[in-house]
Parts: sequence; C-alpha cells; structure tokens
Amino acid sequence: MNESNKKVQNNIDDYLEEENFEQLLEAFDKSRENATTQGVIVEIKNDEVYVDIGKKSEGILALSEIQDEKGNLLFNVGDSIKIAIIGSRNGKPLVSHKRALKKEKISEFIKNYKEGENDIFEVKIMSKNKGGLIVANEEGVEFFLPKSQYNFKDSNNLSNKTFKVKIIKIDKEGQSVVVSRKKIVDDERKKRKELIQNIVGQEEAIEGVIKKITTYGMFVDVGGIDGLVHYSEISYKGPVNPSTLYKEGDSVPVKVIKYDKERQHLSLSIKAALPDPWGEIKDSLEVGDTVKVIVSNIESYGAFVDLGNDIEGFLHISEISWDKDIKHPKDYISKGQELDVEVIEIDSDERRLRVSLRNLLSKPFDEFIKNHKAGEVLEGVITSITAFGAFVKLDSIEGLLHNEDASWDRSDKCKDLYKVGDKINVKIIKIDEEKQKISLSTKELSTSPIQEYAKNHKTGESVKGVVRDIKEFGVFVELSKNVDALIHKEDIGNLDLSSLKIGDEIEAAIVFIDEKKNRIRLSVKNLLKIKEREALNRINKEDKMTLGDIIKEQLT
Repeated sequence: MNESNKKVQNNIDDYLEEENFEQLLEAFDKSRENATTQGVIVEIKNDEVYVDIGKKSEGILALSEIQDEKGNLLFNVGDSIKIAIIGSRNGKPLVSHKRALKKEKISEFIKNYKEGENDIFEVKIMSKNKGGLIVANEEGVEFFLPKSQYNFKDSNNLSNKTFKVKIIKIDKEGQSVVVSRKKIVDDERKKRKELIQNIVGQEEAIEGVIKKITTYGMFVDVGGIDGLVHYSEISYKGPVNPSTLYKEGDSVPVKVIKYDKERQHLSLSIKAALPDPWGEIKDSLEVGDTVKVIVSNIESYGAFVDLGNDIEGFLHISEISWDKDIKHPKDYISKGQELDVEVIEIDSDERRLRVSLRNLLSKPFDEFIKNHKAGEVLEGVITSITAFGAFVKLDSIEGLLHNEDASWDRSDKCKDLYKVGDKINVKIIKIDEEKQKISLSTKELSTSPIQEYAKNHKTGESVKGVVRDIKEFGVFVELSKNVDALIHKEDIGNLDLSSLKIGDEIEAAIVFIDEKKNRIRLSVKNLLKIKEREALNRINKEDKMTLGDIIKEQLT
C-alpha cells in the first residue's frame, strides 16, 4: 500500500476511532448513508480508486479494498461496484466497498430479525472506538457494543476474545443494532441467584450431573448451577479418589451443605444424600461377629477392607497372621481379595471399625501340639539370640533353647554357639500348654558327661570331688569336668556344713546315678557305713585286732 492509499485508509480509521457506532450513522446525510449504492469505477490511480456515484460526483475508494491477499485486482475500470459513503476529504466523498457489504449484511439481519428469537449469540471484536466496540457474529454481521454494556473484568485485554451478547436495541432507520454483554451477565446472575435460593432451601437430595473431576473433588451441575463435592464428602469411608468411583456425565444424588455468598461457592455432598451406613450397622453388627470383606487398600502398617456398604474397616498388620515376624501385609493378602474377618472393635459414633483375620485362623501352637510331642527331634531355624538363650522357629511357632540346655559344658552360651539363621536339630523337652511355651534342648542329642561317667563308676563306690557350690539344702561337688553330684544336708555325715568352703575336697559314696535325668547323688554318711562294714569284715579275718583298734584305725 503506497502513501496515498495509506492516507485514505488512515482517514477512515481515524473517523471510526473518533465516533461510536450510532454517531457514525448519524454523522452524514442519512438519505445517502443509510443505503448502499452502485458506483462505476472510472479511474485507478496510484493507491486510489475513483468511483462515479452519480450526481456528478466521484467518490474516493482505497485501492486495498478491491485487491485480494496477493494484491490482484478484484475489479477494473468500467466495473460496477457497491459502495457506501463513509466521510469526505477536501469536499470529495470517501467511499467503502467493504462497508457497503457490511451494511447489506446488517440490513438483511434487521429485515429477518424477529424479537425474542436468537437474541443471544457469540461475537468477536472487530474494532474499537471511543464509544465502545464493533463486534461481529460468525456470519460477519457487525453490531455495536457500548462501553456501558461491557461488564468485562479487564477491558484492556480483549484481543482475540469471543463472548456472548444480547440484542438490546435495533434502529431500523439507522440500520444499526446495539448489543450488550452486561445484560447477559445480569440475567445469568439473577437466574443463578434464584436457582441458588431454590437449591439451598431444599432439604431433600437433588439429582446432579458430574461436569468435571479433579484430584480434590468433583464439580456437579445441579439445575444449571455448579457446586463442588469435596473428595471427603463423597463416601462414608473417608477421603477417596473420585476418579476411581465416577466419570464425567454420571448422575449423582447430592445435598447442599454450604453456600458462601461472598465467594459464590456452593458446597455439595454425596454422602449426606445417602443413608448413613454407620447408623444401619449400629444395631446389627457386634464385636465377635464374622463378616465378609474385600481388601481395598494395603499399606505397610495394615490393610483397609470394604464391607460393601460404604463402610471401611482397618486390619492392622498384627491382626493378619499369628506369625510374629510378618514384614509386610502384601506377603499374606492382596488387593481385591475376599476375606472372612472377625470384628474386634466397632464405634459408630467415631466411625471406627477394626477387624482381625488372625482370630479366625488356627493358632500355630494348637496345630503344633496336635502333631508333635515331648521327646521329638525336629529341625529349626535360629530367629533371635538373647543373653539367656536362643529362640528357634519350628513350623510356625518358636521354642526356647535355654543356655543350660544348649551344651553339657556349663561355660557354653547360645551366643557363642549359634548365629541368627542357623539351621539346627533340637529335642522337645517340655510343652507347657497353659503358657503355650516350648522348651528345647540340643545337649540331649549327644551323650552326657554323666552317662560317660557311669560307664566307669557304680553305686556304692567311694569317690572324691571338689566343692563347687554350697546351698542350705546341701553341697554340689564336681567329680570331673561337667560332672556334678549333690550331697544332701542329711547325708553330710560327720562333716560341719558351716565350715565347708568352695574348693574343699570331699570323699563320699555314690548313692545313685540317674542317667536319664543326668543326676548323681553322694553321701558322706553312707561312706562311713561302708567303711564300718569293711572294718567288720576285716575283724573276722584278723583275730588279733580288737574292734576298738579297727575302728580307731579307720577314723584316723
């Protein structure tokens, strides 16, 4: 576009910028401007087109109006063209072909318009003047939107925006149409207010349609008003992910729980529109009842289970199995699995339900004693080691291997003999059904020192030992390594118990050797009797000696 053509176009733009839509139509002779007319192109010079509009007058048309995007002419000299007078310059009319086409469109629109029909439609901004905006619908029909009818939050940032308007005035004589966005907003606000008043006043549940699902809840349309159902108001189970239960377009019952007038925020609840399941089970479910559930979620500390009536119970990790070493619930149960569980706590007021799977399983101890008895030898695994012994896992229970039952050597300790994870053979030496305890032994799997001792010694034999411990009831004597014997107080004979000390040597007779119980009894009193009998036997053989001499000899 050359400078001359630019000047013409700028004059037109300046004119449009200075006047609003209605002023534009009134600025010129209505008899000439209200209607389009035919003209004939008489000359094309530089960037201006001269058009014969009759009455011995030539109008000036910008060349750009009869060129396509590539600059090719759409009309030539001699061609007839529709034009509209839009102003003047130096006494000559300024005309526009494009404005003529727009006038035809608005004229056709007004001609076909019926009040009450298609009053509201979508437009986009075409240009701006001091009085407001020139907007056009999708057919290209232009309308005037006064500033007073904007109702935009930010009227300085309207480029490329589309919005709805409503016709508020039609000037058939001036061939203009005035529209309003404010009217639509006001009508919608009034309608919304009426709808909200109606909705908020309802005590019964109303039907809504899910419009949008987010991570924090769902927006639900209730009669043209959108309200938010927070994720905590969806289910009596507690906060849930709405996308796992619903999809957009689903119909749901809701109740209004709050309306914030200042924020115009409507809060809805689905669970409030449904019967409270906790009230329903209050009189129908008791502690000790067995119920069928579905595992809905698994965490490291336990699992949540669904009773199927919008109630969720909690299964703690300790209530899943009798196994004390359970590492994670996933090792025993899986999501979606159906289980029978026992109710161990129910509080309808606090909406708390705890269940147990373990209580419905056979106790490992009961199963163990059905299949095993004292005296059996089993293979086990060391699970933990303490100062007093080691715990050994047998099947699904644990037994205790005490230090004194781990080895015949009194100095040996489990911590010195084993480590966690070792597989060992053990003998069951005691089953305490009342306390549900199993006592184990490894030393009884080998020959005891007393059994070895018994191979070379017998009852009635005189033996010597060293005092290892002194008790009120008697004295423990060490006969050899790991072989101890007991002299009861009544068997101490002529020895003074109070004068004995650890380390003293004592001679006594073997009263009995119990290999099964690994016990040896000694008696100093019996030793004296044995020696008396031996002395009497020698009397018969040695006539020269007196009884007194023999006794004296034995006692010295």
